[in-house]
Amino acid sequence: MHFGFSYVGLIYLAMLMLPNMLWTRHRPKDYEKYMGKENRILVILERAGEALVSCLVLLFSDFNLRPWSGWCLWLVVSFALMVCYELYWVRYFTSEKTMADFYSSFLGVPVAGATLPVAAFFLLGIYGRNPALIAAVTVLGIGHIGIHLAHRKESGIRSDL
Repeated sequence: MHFGFSYVGLIYLAMLMLPNMLWTRHRPKDYEKYMGKENRILVILERAGEALVSCLVLLFSDFNLRPWSGWCLWLVVSFALMVCYELYWVRYFTSEKTMADFYSSFLGVPVAGATLPVAAFFLLGIYGRNPALIAAVTVLGIGHIGIHLAHRKESGIRSDL
């Protein structure tokens, strides 16, 4: 693990945060009904994971591009997942913006808005051989995906797998 700025981490965070900022103005209908009912432990894990991932991905240069090797396939797959995440948002923003739209699968990935970026950052941690990011993403994933699955279940949306 090598301390130093990661421009790849910055790109990933921008890809993560820009649609989320837009989402604050285009939340699904009835979303507020479910916000206050979140499991406190999952919320703590989600918030801790968000903070850790956001810091770690910027503070280690391990995630930056390096000469091509087979190991770079981790980065390619990770980036492909981030592109799928962006496409998920395009589909959501052009939809009716219902809870079903928000918690839908994308390309067979359940609750894609939560799962795709978590998987992408996890693979980025593997690419960077950075156990700190892998651990932080695991914490984030338990909280974030757990909250989204609970919202989907509570709202009566069936799994669309």
